Amino acid sequence: MGKRKIARAKKSESLEEEKTENVVVLPSVISSDEPPAKRTKWINKQRVLVFSTRGILAQARHLMNDMKRLMPHSKREPKMDHKDDFRVVNEICETRNCNKCIFFEARKKKDLYMWLSNINEGPSAKFLVENVHTMCELKLTGNCLKGSRPLLSFDEKFDKEPHWKILKELFIQIFGTPNHHPKSQPFIDHVFFFSILDNRIWFRNYSITDELASLTEIGPRFVLNPVRIFEGSLGGPTLYVNPHYQSPNEYRKLLRKKYATKYMGRVSAKIGHEERKLKESYKLDQTNDVFVTVGPGDVEES
Repeated sequence: MGKRKIARAKKSESLEEEKTENVVVLPSVISSDEPPAKRTKWINKQRVLVFSTRGILAQARHLMNDMKRLMPHSKREPKMDHKDDFRVVNEICETRNCNKCIFFEARKKKDLYMWLSNINEGPSAKFLVENVHTMCELKLTGNCLKGSRPLLSFDEKFDKEPHWKILKELFIQIFGTPNHHPKSQPFIDHVFFFSILDNRIWFRNYSITDELASLTEIGPRFVLNPVRIFEGSLGGPTLYVNPHYQSPNEYRKLLRKKYATKYMGRVSAKIGHEERKLKESYKLDQTNDVFVTVGPGDVEES
């Protein structure tokens, strides 16, 4: 029994010597010229709350849902009562842990307004939404993957005047999906394009189809007519008022006046035509009433 124990001890010592020979000691500090790895932590924590008031039309509701699909960093909220004060929107955003807001306001079940606001300190902007076409309505051939991050493309006119610069920065912070967002995908396959024409902002969404960067429109598409820019969130001192803005009520009033003047013009033209008409189409002989011609069959027998 003693000899077996001695043989086992020698085998274990030989194995330990082989292990120590194969061990390579690494230096404590590795020096390399490669740049350090980038942090993949979600730093830009932008959250956008998208909701509306009660009474919006079906087209406006589809537009709101399209915006939620295109913005993975957005959150949902039930509709707000139209009679409530807009200061409640700031409280709702704070409870939902959102620092940006897209708020749709419906009036008279005809007009649609969009509020873009920075909840913390402002600014905020109010727009009249015109020429709305949703993704389901257009039936365009473009397509993008859900949760992909968009590129933001702006017209050169955004850098010329101060109020366009404010709106450009507001669009970047709201519509730009933060990098490494948990619900976003790590690739870019569509473009948000903002252009200025006729003192309005035209929004288009294009998909990048191939390596040559050819674009195909996806939708939705709409036009934003600026109304006011406020210093605070959904209110406060006014920074800019659009002098070219015309409210929908004024526009409908002008249309009614235009149609009324057309009707009154037709009525006055008809009256003038009747007044200018001759009462007699040809001259009458005054002796026709004195001399009455009697035919042979009309003579009465005495």
